[in-house]
Amino acid sequence: MNTDDLTALDRVQSAANSGDLDLVLRLIDEVCAPDMIVSTPLKLQVSGAEAQKIVFRKLLAAFPDLHIHTEDRLVDGDKVVYRNVVTGTHQGTYLGVEPTGKKITYNEIFIVRLDGEGRIAQTWGVVDTAAQMRQLGLIPDIKH
Repeated sequence: MNTDDLTALDRVQSAANSGDLDLVLRLIDEVCAPDMIVSTPLKLQVSGAEAQKIVFRKLLAAFPDLHIHTEDRLVDGDKVVYRNVVTGTHQGTYLGVEPTGKKITYNEIFIVRLDGEGRIAQTWGVVDTAAQMRQLGLIPDIKH
């Protein structure tokens, strides 16, 4: 992997942080293999780069001020691991919940595998959906 690969990956995150969905979609076409494999907690009816587009459409529709901050990035061969903190204000329907105006914060870890051309070939995501659901009022906040 070279520095350009990291720059390409970071461009998608930066575009998402800008809230510019059209830019995000264009960058996905540019940096994702069309047949990429997307593993995410969202149940998707499509695969490939189109699945990645659906993820960002859903997120940016629900959280127009979405911000993904990378806390750690580890590179090993053709894989990059991101540990992110995601924030946003719930302004659109998400997980069946109408907008609440609540600010949410949750953690996620993604592993991204690049193909021989430096495009994203596969992603595996672990997203703290329980934190999302607690903050949106879908499950009770259990105090210890």
